[in-house]
Amino acid sequence: MPPPDILAGCHAIILAAGAGTRFDGAKLLAPLGDRPLIGWAVAAALASRVESVTVVLGARADRVLAALDAFSDTRLRSMVCEGWAEGLSASLRCGLAALPADVRAAAIFLGDMPRCRAAVADAMLMRVLAGAPAAMPEFAGQPGHPVAIAPQLFGALRNLTGDRGARAVLEATPGAVRVPLDDHGCIEDVDARNDLQRLARSRS
Repeated sequence: MPPPDILAGCHAIILAAGAGTRFDGAKLLAPLGDRPLIGWAVAAALASRVESVTVVLGARADRVLAALDAFSDTRLRSMVCEGWAEGLSASLRCGLAALPADVRAAAIFLGDMPRCRAAVADAMLMRVLAGAPAAMPEFAGQPGHPVAIAPQLFGALRNLTGDRGARAVLEATPGAVRVPLDDHGCIEDVDARNDLQRLARSRS
């Protein structure tokens, strides 16, 4: 069910197109608790105060798309990035292109970060709505996700190439804010199977 207080013009993108080569398998489909890994990012994005959530697919797109059937929220949509093998920048470009023309702020989630919280996305979006060109959470000095970005940065992000995300652009943007949090989940991703096993143990 959508939150009762949606932030008008705010949308979420979940980057979930990578092959997960370091995981040696279908990373986003690997089980964690009662759902596949991708399900945690989707649930967090849908719990945030956004008008829509777009999942950008690539490797194993059909199987990851099938995993989204567990969610019935009408705000959830998906798209396949044909150039996903180029790297993170291609997925980001595709996600930005799918946003409506009246977007005021976009929250960027990563599909392999199961402990990102909706409240963090909302806090970053509020910073952008208040005038910051971008807002990024950090834990112990390390930048994390989800980040929020204003439309004025979309042009620079569309110029990214290769396996590069938004971080370099955000860190070079005057006025972009980093928000220190006591929340390790904003930097905790799953690269290898032992990362997933560690998370599973911590949940038990």
